[in-house]
Amino acid sequence: MTLEKGNAAPAFTLADHDGKNVSLADFAGKKVLVYFYPKADTPGCTAQACSLRDFWGELKQAGVTVLGISPDSVANQKAFADKYELNFALLSDPDHAVAEAYDVWAEKSMYGKKYFGILRSSFLIGEDGRIIQAWYKVEPAETAPKALSALGDR
Repeated sequence: MTLEKGNAAPAFTLADHDGKNVSLADFAGKKVLVYFYPKADTPGCTAQACSLRDFWGELKQAGVTVLGISPDSVANQKAFADKYELNFALLSDPDHAVAEAYDVWAEKSMYGKKYFGILRSSFLIGEDGRIIQAWYKVEPAETAPKALSALGDR
């Protein structure tokens, strides 16, 4: 079921790139931008992560914490975060349970071959734990600008 504005954000606890458990509940009373990406250190995912890194000051000023989630291992998330000096947590969802809860684990197709993977998506979650805005199939460079714009629209 696709998540929409006003829905409660599904709860989760995942290991971050340093191996520490991070829960959505840790950010109760704060705004969180949760974004899902297919694979660390690939062109689109790198562009998206670096854009969020570069918008970090504006997001922080708006009171937004960024959490990135992919099926990558903790070690791969760590290498990705270190390589690009990312200033936010990357979470490992190897069994894609959280991706399924957010309805971003879906059948995809490439060169006629079907497979399951992450739909690049992002969710701006409010202080009350409800979704302010959801973007399925978001463009990498649009993740931060769309979140900042949505905050201005409230």
